[in-house]
Amino acid sequence: MTTTHRAKDHRRPELAAFLRGRRARVTPQDVGMPPGPRRRTPGLRREEVAQLSGVGVTWYTWLEQGRPINASSQVLDAIARTLRLDRPEREHLYHLAEVAYTPAPEALAQTVGPEIQGILDTMDPLPAVVYNARFDLMATNDAYRALFLMSAPEPMGPVPNALWTLFVAPERTCPLVFRETELPMMVATLRAGYGRHAGEPAWEGFLHRLAAASPYFASLWESGDVARPGPRVKTFRHLAVDGELRMTSVSLSIHGMPECRIVTYSPADEETRELLGRIRAVHKRSRP
Repeated sequence: MTTTHRAKDHRRPELAAFLRGRRARVTPQDVGMPPGPRRRTPGLRREEVAQLSGVGVTWYTWLEQGRPINASSQVLDAIARTLRLDRPEREHLYHLAEVAYTPAPEALAQTVGPEIQGILDTMDPLPAVVYNARFDLMATNDAYRALFLMSAPEPMGPVPNALWTLFVAPERTCPLVFRETELPMMVATLRAGYGRHAGEPAWEGFLHRLAAASPYFASLWESGDVARPGPRVKTFRHLAVDGELRMTSVSLSIHGMPECRIVTYSPADEETRELLGRIRAVHKRSRP
């Protein structure tokens, strides 16, 4: 038996137990139904869940029995609402039913709390940043600001955006040594995130404005390439020092912020470590 089949064999019984457990904790009063006659078991009946969710009783019974039937995201959403599932429970339901889970846009994290900012600050002197899927800079530490932050020719929005700065600012100010390699990779990573937000006004507006401001971005976007974040050695330059900085970037996921990640940059060699220290010293002297 393959690993995939073994996983399915475990998921279906777990799905059945999960649905039964969630159904048992929801009372008729919770969903606006009269309590009715005395019940043998607590919670809603299967036929009541099916009726409230807009699905057939037989289909829902099979789902709760763990039979190998397919469920759409729309149907799972309806069942999740009926069973009053919170976000972790909803995600668990999708996983057990083998359906890709995409949080609602309004559920995505928009700000970084003090705990995450504290982690970034603790990483100093290593540059660290929190990106969302659109490469908005949600939070940075002092080392990142010393090494990477540049002035874009015009604001993209209330939150700085790495792609806007890299594509729209003058090329001579770009810290990336190998733009022709790194920028296509960033755009391919952006497209992977875009797949979860296609058609959303905020994303479509962002892409339209960036493509209008940068023909180079527009051409890369048209290529259709897709990539995921991963460890890479990137080469940077900085006006404060002579020489190139070779930094290893690593992406770390953040629990509770599904479309955000911490990206850290570590010196790949001793020369880079020395240059980074000199940049930090210049940055500290320049601050008021």
